[in-house]
Amino acid sequence: MDYFIIVATTAAGLYFHWWLYVRIKRWGDRDLALSLAGRDEEKKDYMLRQLVHAQELKIKRRDLPQWLEAAAAGYSNAKAPDARESSPPLPDGS
Repeated sequence: MDYFIIVATTAAGLYFHWWLYVRIKRWGDRDLALSLAGRDEEKKDYMLRQLVHAQELKIKRRDLPQWLEAAAAGYSNAKAPDARESSPPLPDGS
């Protein structure tokens, strides 16, 4: 019975440490993506979508900062391609 308790608590402890390690990695990646977005709420959403996309593409963690920086730099190009810039008012006031 003593061995069972030792094995069970060791396994639970190892699992907890693994789970905590994975959570901290995810929090760090999310924090990196959000820090590249600044205070722009639309860019935050865009960067979180890019983070999910990077995970789908299986980008390695060591390459993730450069990949996210490139995605952040390309945000203005990806932002609403059908939206038009506001034009200045007409000279006659109409």
